[in-house]
Amino acid sequence: MFLAKVKGNVVSTQKNSHLTGHKLLLVRAVDTSGEFISKKDQIALDMIDSGIGDTVLVAKEGDAVQQILGHKKAPVNTVIIANVDDIDLP
Repeated sequence: MFLAKVKGNVVSTQKNSHLTGHKLLLVRAVDTSGEFISKKDQIALDMIDSGIGDTVLVAKEGDAVQQILGHKKAPVNTVIIANVDDIDLP
């Protein structure tokens, strides 16, 4: 899992039938202070109605995605699982 910031929406005219009704977002990894730590964007399936600018927790594990979706038919391995409101470090 990693922290990320939502950078944009992915719009597609065609997608896998098992993804119909699901939103795809562009995310980029951030550190605990919200600074980007990568130059690569990733596409993640949004399960919690995140929006552009939100800091989110992303799971990048095929098995976790299968458990969340309840099936193995979608070609997905990256999913947004939580909006992060605050980070409190000791």
